[in-house]
Amino acid sequence: MRASHVSKALADGIDRRGTSSSKWEKYAGRGILPFWVADMDLPTAPFVIEAVAARLAHPVLGYTTTPEDAIAAFQGWVARHCGWQVHRDWLVWLPGVVPGFNVAARAFGGSRVVVPTPVYPPFLRVAANAGLAETRSPLARQTGRWEMDFDHLCAALDASSALMLCNPHNPTGRIYGQDELERVAELVLSSGALLVSDEIHCGILLAKERRHRSVAGLDPELARRSITLHAPTKAYNMPGLGVAVAVIPDPELRARYESAMHGFVAGVSPLAYAAATAAWNDQSDWLASVNAYLAGNARTVEDAVRALGLEVTPVEATCLAWIDATALGHDSPATWLEGHGIGLSPGEDFGAPGFARFNFGCGEAMLAEGLRRLNEALQRTSS
Repeated sequence: MRASHVSKALADGIDRRGTSSSKWEKYAGRGILPFWVADMDLPTAPFVIEAVAARLAHPVLGYTTTPEDAIAAFQGWVARHCGWQVHRDWLVWLPGVVPGFNVAARAFGGSRVVVPTPVYPPFLRVAANAGLAETRSPLARQTGRWEMDFDHLCAALDASSALMLCNPHNPTGRIYGQDELERVAELVLSSGALLVSDEIHCGILLAKERRHRSVAGLDPELARRSITLHAPTKAYNMPGLGVAVAVIPDPELRARYESAMHGFVAGVSPLAYAAATAAWNDQSDWLASVNAYLAGNARTVEDAVRALGLEVTPVEATCLAWIDATALGHDSPATWLEGHGIGLSPGEDFGAPGFARFNFGCGEAMLAEGLRRLNEALQRTSS
């Protein structure tokens, strides 16, 4: 084990077969190890499990209003982790961030979304879902990392558009720096656009010198032109318990958002509220320990991939490595690798053919076997 504070359960991972896990059921019976969806094969935070068990001690699981302790827990977490003081009146509760940014597209009143790519695949369906036009703004690879092309964004944004930001970025693993976020703020304000920021991965920070900042927290005027989405589901490994928060400081925009939810967005379950409250209230070293473990996995993947002659950018956040496999000559290296027993997320789903996304949120033995299979696949190709 790499560090004494990492528990044996983290290093061993969890056997999820037979639990109807979406991640594992996709390849059931095919001999393929799943490293695709951003769902970790590590234990859910123990205090989350305890909170759900405690709520189940009550014999009724009915419709639930948002508990006061959930509101306070979220406010405290965002203040501690993002440096942003949010008011309770700004909060709209949802069963997930994907419904959250789709509702945003329906609510903002414009005609077009601007999406930096590559990006988490549901972002690329937002425009069609809402009947809007779409402009894709390709990220640029500079000095070994992915950066926003601000000249392209400047040309793309106007008062009829919404910028769909993913920060920390999925799939490239970037934590955008304050200078970059200030530039985003400047462009949004000067263009009159709306900012929609998905910050679901902001609890999984692997680069010790980097801190996540909610861009809307940088400027009160920008906050009034923003919808920021948060959830505890990635960092505390509870994606099956749907809960998220849209932070919308402007009352008129918030009213439009709530109106756009009516009729098709479900409420949050009492178990999800209990889990989220426990997650956000925790101030132990549990999350830091998980992040330290994931940082070790990230370095293992980066070293192994580079040793095979492929490119991968340093992972600053998330449990995801973004691999440039264009050198293999396959439009879909992920599909090709399935034939070698490795299940990755196809780059084409993110708007980047020739790439693949590798989820390293798993036990050490599974990670080692996945990298062994990757090595074997590429060795066969070169022989």
